[in-house]
Amino acid sequence: MTHLSVEMLAADATEPITSAGHAQLGIAVLAGIAVIVLLITKFKLHAFLSLIIGSLVLGAVAGAPLDKAITSFSTGLGTTVAGTGVLIALGAILGKLLADSGGADRIVDTILARASRRSMPWAMVLIAGIVGLPIFFEVGIVLLIPVVLLVAKRGNFSLMRIGIPALAGLSVMHGLIPPHPGPLVAIDAVGANLGVTLALGVVVAIPTAIIAGPLFSRYAARWVDIRPPEKMVPERASDDLEKRPGFGITVATVLLPVVMMLAKALVDVVIDDPAAGAQRVFDVVGSPLIALLTAVIVAMFTLGRAAGFTRGRIASTVERSLAPIAGVLLIVGAGGGFKQTLVDAGVGQMILDVSKGWHLSTLLLAWLIAVTIRLATGSATVATISAAGLVAPLAADMSTTHGALLVLAIGCGSLFFSHVNDAGFWLVKEYFGMSVGQTLKTWSVMETLISVVGIVCVLLLSLVL
Repeated sequence: MTHLSVEMLAADATEPITSAGHAQLGIAVLAGIAVIVLLITKFKLHAFLSLIIGSLVLGAVAGAPLDKAITSFSTGLGTTVAGTGVLIALGAILGKLLADSGGADRIVDTILARASRRSMPWAMVLIAGIVGLPIFFEVGIVLLIPVVLLVAKRGNFSLMRIGIPALAGLSVMHGLIPPHPGPLVAIDAVGANLGVTLALGVVVAIPTAIIAGPLFSRYAARWVDIRPPEKMVPERASDDLEKRPGFGITVATVLLPVVMMLAKALVDVVIDDPAAGAQRVFDVVGSPLIALLTAVIVAMFTLGRAAGFTRGRIASTVERSLAPIAGVLLIVGAGGGFKQTLVDAGVGQMILDVSKGWHLSTLLLAWLIAVTIRLATGSATVATISAAGLVAPLAADMSTTHGALLVLAIGCGSLFFSHVNDAGFWLVKEYFGMSVGQTLKTWSVMETLISVVGIVCVLLLSLVL
């Protein structure tokens, strides 16, 4: 595709970008990101609109004709939505079925019934990890807040001792594990293997969630010792249901797409012959689309029908699951458009050229880029998508495992220090009834711990894989 910079428009695309081109592209990137940050934070413009405007500014400063910048953005938006939009929709349907059927409550109630007082923070991170696997972070918070508040109140716990592990489990899943939007887009952008990324993501997620969750919650509870606010205890989704699905079948349904994708990754490693019949079968069975579609269809019976839902109610649940993700799809799509504008402008090649002289790990470089965009925009998804677009050329000669680790490095960076320009910051603050200062000392520090511990785990894995 035609590059957008002045030099590349005038010359053959195979020619290297000059130092003057590097400077111009660097300014273009800074200008584009600055516009996005200013529009989101200062003028409170929706991220979808901000990304469109920032992409056009990037192309203009890079010296591109406006029509070419528009084409790049539109192409990136269409490709991203085509590649991940269906998966996000399927994940939303699965999450809605899990919530409305009472399956999520069944998981929560079963684990809590078997947990001692000392193990309660560990039970909360386990619950959040399971529940948060197929659903978005914000939905997970809404599902778990009643449980967090109830457990803290009945057990006379500090709210942070119970809340931080739940938030850590949800956040780690959101940033590192497909089928969440950020990891999916990053996998597509850098050409990583989804199954391998999922497997390594779980390896990184477990110690990260433990350190940022149950262990850190001890200190967070000392720094901010608050009790659950009475007004924030809502009714649970399954309180009006006559019956709910069983614990075993609910967990099996949630883990089904993960098992299918991991099976594909395992077969790829063991057989390693694209022409083999078994590998071709698992390439289909373990594809994200088939895995999630299968889980959704199974969930209609194991969750929906088990809860006594009629066909009409199942159809209604599916329909209601799609409306809330419209904004997510638009932001993810616009982020893909911004990424494509970066790529077509030659920014990825510029980073490749400039970084050749640096004695810096590619994984660490990807993490730092994601951290910078996260701090600036407040959006983990925008940080993931943008950083993936910038470092994609660096993944060209990487092995399968290192390509997956690159995705995880970006995901870790995208979670760094959530603060006042992040919607999640305000969501946590309001639900837990904290001040801005208290939220910074707990939630923001927890997010930073996840990011730092995560990248350390990624770098350690890169030494042995």
